Amino acid sequence: MAGSVNKATILGRLTRDPEVRSTSDGVKVVNMTVATSERWKDRSGEQKERSEFHRVVIFNENLVRIAEQYLRKGSSVYLEGQLQTRKWTDQSGTEKFTTEVVLTRFKGELTLLGERPERRPDMQRPDSAAAQSGPPMGGPSDLDDPDSIPF
Repeated sequence: MAGSVNKATILGRLTRDPEVRSTSDGVKVVNMTVATSERWKDRSGEQKERSEFHRVVIFNENLVRIAEQYLRKGSSVYLEGQLQTRKWTDQSGTEKFTTEVVLTRFKGELTLLGERPERRPDMQRPDSAAAQSGPPMGGPSDLDDPDSIPF
């Protein structure tokens, strides 16, 4: 069908840490679940909320690196991908279907929202002992105090 569009846009939070796997040929793939919520007041004025959970698969190696390094449970993300439904058979032989938002090798967008997460201790650079250390991300710096500005 000419002129059709398959695009999913999600803005939500990760429900758990991303799961990184490798294919048989060594290519890394990320699986994660992103929750989106809708809030409203019903006729009685009571606050209601409904959440949807979206399965996301990332095949883009650059986005895999970002997800692996920076995303954690609760991280807020904006992503764009394509909806794909795949058929699989469970252990009892029943055919099942799963619809996922897929960020392919050449398409897809992933944007981290909110504060920058701290770097994981196991992801430290080898030269970190020689690197200058600044204030923790999101924390105060010496430049927040006008009396400490060197000019």
